[in-house]
Amino acid sequence: MAKNMSEKAKLTPTPPAAASYEAIRRRAKEMENDTVRFLCDLVRTQSYSSKEREVIAVIEREMKRVGFDEVRVDGLGNVIGRIGSGARVMAFDGHVDTVLPGDRSQWTFDPFDARVDGGKIRGRGSVDQKGGVATMIHAGAIIKELGLNDQFTIYFTGTVMEEDCDGLCWQYILDEDGIRPELVVITEPTNLNIYRGHRGRMEIRVEVKGRSCHGSAPERGDNAIYKIARIALEIEKLNERLRGDPFLGKGTVTISEVKSSSPSLCAVADEAGIHLDRRLTLGETKESAIAEVRDAAARAGYPDAKVFVLNYAEAAYTGKVYPTEKYYPTWALGEGSPHLRSAVDAYAGVLGRPPLVGKWTFSTNGVATAGLKGIPTLGLGPGNEAYAHAADEACPVEHLSAAVAFYAALVAKLNGKV
Repeated sequence: MAKNMSEKAKLTPTPPAAASYEAIRRRAKEMENDTVRFLCDLVRTQSYSSKEREVIAVIEREMKRVGFDEVRVDGLGNVIGRIGSGARVMAFDGHVDTVLPGDRSQWTFDPFDARVDGGKIRGRGSVDQKGGVATMIHAGAIIKELGLNDQFTIYFTGTVMEEDCDGLCWQYILDEDGIRPELVVITEPTNLNIYRGHRGRMEIRVEVKGRSCHGSAPERGDNAIYKIARIALEIEKLNERLRGDPFLGKGTVTISEVKSSSPSLCAVADEAGIHLDRRLTLGETKESAIAEVRDAAARAGYPDAKVFVLNYAEAAYTGKVYPTEKYYPTWALGEGSPHLRSAVDAYAGVLGRPPLVGKWTFSTNGVATAGLKGIPTLGLGPGNEAYAHAADEACPVEHLSAAVAFYAALVAKLNGKV
């Protein structure tokens, strides 16, 4: 790995007389080794959902080191850094928690032994999405040192519990911290493309009752597993009927878990249930999705099946419990959005090529900022989405300086500095 550039003098050279895309690109490249160092620090610091305390401390120290105007940790445990104090407000967001490594035998290296190999920083979270966290914070350093902002109060949020409950962190920031940006930039992996939306999702439970009896005489009972199995087959058919959208694609539903209960393994099941992962395209709502599942149960012959949306009420590492329904709305920023146009222009100006504008396959904190609250939201992040939650996760080094340059250039563009 490149030598640690820890001295502040190396981080904050004398800014040029005037901002330019070339100056931003050059400074981001000069900082690349230090951004690699910071990302490796983050990857080495394990941070599963609701266990992010140690990585939050690493981020807090880095924000202070590069000269953020204010750094604080809120009640849910999100770290929030601020640059500027303008009348307008914008935010960059990156979640700091990761999924587990999974089966270690599928990895060809230690998922937490962060290092550069073959031009990539390897390790769990390098793509999803500590690369985005590292780059947005170092973009903040460039924004400050090159004088790219005077109109905005810019927040950089290292958010918690996203892997377990996407958007919960931003529900807290918006409703409890009182921050209301005019634009949120999500730094989830996009392979350096600009993304402007994704399908929503919800978690649905379907339960049926049966009547238990001894397994030696099943005719005396009413097996709940057979009932839920028939409903499951109707759910499979429902998936084929779901609507599509030209941009976001088709809605989907799949069964991700089956459970049953009985007095013993020598008894007929008296209760059974399935867990549904429902992905919502434009035009689909919580109410329409629930109605479709109820219809599927009725087609199976069980109109009295219990169908409901699950809730999330787990404690953050701070001990705070902030319950929410597991409904995460669909969102898409309009093609005519002035914020999107500014992002496209800044991308072309600083990276020298037009961007691909697309969408995420998975879900992000945009379900809260855009889906629930209607705040214009877009995203760009280092790393390929295909490596998210996968073994041998690794992020290209060259993506880091490119992402840093884009974030800084977007701020410069919105401020009329370039």
